[in-house]
Amino acid sequence: MNKQHSFISQDESELKVIKPYRFIPKHDIERRATDVLMYVQAKRRLPLKWPIDAGYMAEALGLDMDCGEIPADEYGAIAAMILPTERKIIMNENHRDLPQGFEESSIAHEIGHWILHIDQNKVSRFLELQEMGIEKTVEPFLCRSVSTQQGIEWQAQYFASCFLMPLFKLEEVQRGRNLTIWKHLYAMKDELGVTISNLKNRLQDLGWISIPKGSKQIYPGKTAPNGQTNLFNR
Repeated sequence: MNKQHSFISQDESELKVIKPYRFIPKHDIERRATDVLMYVQAKRRLPLKWPIDAGYMAEALGLDMDCGEIPADEYGAIAAMILPTERKIIMNENHRDLPQGFEESSIAHEIGHWILHIDQNKVSRFLELQEMGIEKTVEPFLCRSVSTQQGIEWQAQYFASCFLMPLFKLEEVQRGRNLTIWKHLYAMKDELGVTISNLKNRLQDLGWISIPKGSKQIYPGKTAPNGQTNLFNR
């Protein structure tokens, strides 16, 4: 055996850069999303602005962005894919005509996969082997459509929600607004650059509002900020 290859472990004969699925608590996902924001902020002279430019954030993490046609497979539609060893996110161009805020959410979702589900050490190891002339094949990471979210897809979407709507920013934009009034929520979603669905889900998850299933009536949640527990929809 060539000495150059002699230290390659048996595990590296099939190098897998995708981490096996594991449960990640919500608070850990939120912390990691905030860590990324703080990491990028530390590299800038000026404060980050909202709506967050998710494409810029991806590039700040060393990820290239591209767009192309990604056909569905036997498991359904593919919203995007990551080429881990090329450090590239490819968005499905067929999804580009969706509502405002969807593209940013989709890119943030892919950043979530990159942070939570791709083994950065394995990616670095792949590049080392490549420089040594050892060819390895790494499959692309496919991201399914929102309607099929579960497991790692749910984790990445929760990351995207925390990333685009971090708690400190939500506390800022809700000041002077009544969270039980739809008009105020729509103003917040424009300021944050997200969809109304994403904002509604985020606020309900935080316990700031409550919307009964099948209803459009908004009630204050148990943890509503600034005493909004006494406010009602108008």
